[in-house]
Amino acid sequence: MDQFWGNEYVLTAANYSVVILCIILFLAVFELVTKYKNWDEIKKGNVSVAMATGGKIFGVSNIFRHSIEVHDSLFTMIGWGVYGFILLLIGYFIFEFMTPKFNIDEEIKRDNRAVGFISMAISIGLSYVIGAGIS
Repeated sequence: MDQFWGNEYVLTAANYSVVILCIILFLAVFELVTKYKNWDEIKKGNVSVAMATGGKIFGVSNIFRHSIEVHDSLFTMIGWGVYGFILLLIGYFIFEFMTPKFNIDEEIKRDNRAVGFISMAISIGLSYVIGAGIS
């Protein structure tokens, strides 16, 4: 079995599959904590939601990239990726808390592209910081 998991093609496919499943799961969690339905808003052409969602996808992917790079066990990679996601989620709540003059979710739902862009940049930026901590 060690020879099977030692094969780089198998390991790459395993990492890829696990990360895809984690992204789907984590997007479902973000869907629960936001006041809008991501995919409904994207279907309507809401660019702000698309930017915020894209930033979350990029952020989670970047966190897992760092986790894959430094951890040789699939389960360890998943554990650090989940931990990184939790930190990214906390960052989302901090962003909401730090803007008391307006509601982030309401602004993004109204297609305020400035807020959508900042949300995307925060997700991407925090993913680099989290990734550096994982590495």
